[in-house]
Amino acid sequence: MFPTQNPLPIPPHFDPKRVGQVWKVPYQNRAEDARNWSLEHRLSPAAGDRFRVLLLLVDVQNTFCIPEFELFVGGRSGVAAVEDNRRLCRFIYRHLGVITEICPTLDTHDAMQVFHSLFLVDDNGNHPEPFTLVTAEDVKRGRWKVNPHVAGALGIDTHYAEQFLAHYTQRLRDGGKYDLTVWPYHAMFGGIGHSLVSAVEEAIFFHSMARYSRPDFQVKGNHPLTENYSVLRPEVLEDSEGKSIAGKNRALLEKMATFDACLIAGQAKSHCVAWTVADLQNEITAKDPALAKKIYLLEDCTSPVVIPDIIDYTDAADAAFKGFEDTGMHRIQSTEPLSLQL
Repeated sequence: MFPTQNPLPIPPHFDPKRVGQVWKVPYQNRAEDARNWSLEHRLSPAAGDRFRVLLLLVDVQNTFCIPEFELFVGGRSGVAAVEDNRRLCRFIYRHLGVITEICPTLDTHDAMQVFHSLFLVDDNGNHPEPFTLVTAEDVKRGRWKVNPHVAGALGIDTHYAEQFLAHYTQRLRDGGKYDLTVWPYHAMFGGIGHSLVSAVEEAIFFHSMARYSRPDFQVKGNHPLTENYSVLRPEVLEDSEGKSIAGKNRALLEKMATFDACLIAGQAKSHCVAWTVADLQNEITAKDPALAKKIYLLEDCTSPVVIPDIIDYTDAADAAFKGFEDTGMHRIQSTEPLSLQL
C-alpha cells in the first residue's frame, strides 16, 4: 500500500450548508487562503509528486447537483447529490497533499440534439415529453421521426436523418445500452446549469492554488447525433453507412494511464459515471487487466438516477459497481482512511 499523508483539516471557508446552493466563488480571497494554507501545512507543488493521483469528477454540475435544476440526482433519499458533494468537498480538502490533479468533466448541450424533445416529432408534429424512451421498435413503426426543421438547421439530409435514427436506436439496443431517452433540456452550454457546483468549483480552485496544479476540464456531450454519457466515448461512433460521427477520447485515456491511481466520483452513478467506468474497464481489459487495481470508485460521492413513480436505477447502478469491483477495481468510501496500491 502507498502510505498517504495524514488527512488535513477542513479549511475554515468551507460551509457544508451552502453546497446545495449557487454562488460566486471569491477567487482572490481563496487564492490568498490557499497560499497561506499551503505554507501552514507544508504542501509541495503537485509536479513533484512521486505517486501521482488523478481525481476524475464526472459532471459535478448544477444541472445534476442542485435541487430544482433540470436533472437533479436526488437518489432514493431525495437529496443525494448534495450529500455526495458535501463528502466530495471534504475529501478534496482532506487530501490536498495527495491529489496530484483534478479532472472535471462538463456535460455540454444545446437544444438540437438527439436526446432533446425538439429533435423528434410524431405524425402530428408533436414532440415527445421529457423522459420518453424511444425504442428501435418505435422508430421502425414511425412512432417518432426526426424533426425535418432540426435536420435542416443542422445541414443534414432528412432521408439520411431518418436512416440514422433507425440505426442509432438499434445500435443502442444491440450494444446493451439504455434506450434513447428524451431528457429535459439540461447542461445548456453557457447557462447556469452547465457550471460546476459552486462549492466543488471552490474546492478545485483551492487545490489548484495550493498545489500549483492545473485542472484538466473535459467537455463532452456536444455532438448533435449521439448521447455521450461516458467521458471516454459517445454511445454510438458510426452512422448507418459506417462513417465515423465521433471518436473516443484518446487524449484522456492516455493521460489516465500516466497516473499511479485514479479516483472517480460524480453524477450520476447509473449513467455518466457507470458508462465512463465501463468504457475504462473495456480499455483496461484490452490492454492489461491488472491495471484495474489503479481505479478507485468513491462510492459515497455518487448516486443513481431515481425519478419517483417513473424509474429507479439504484439496483442497476449497484450491480454495475459490483461488476467493476469483480474486475479488480476498488469501491471505497471518502470518509475512510485512504490507502492506494502501488
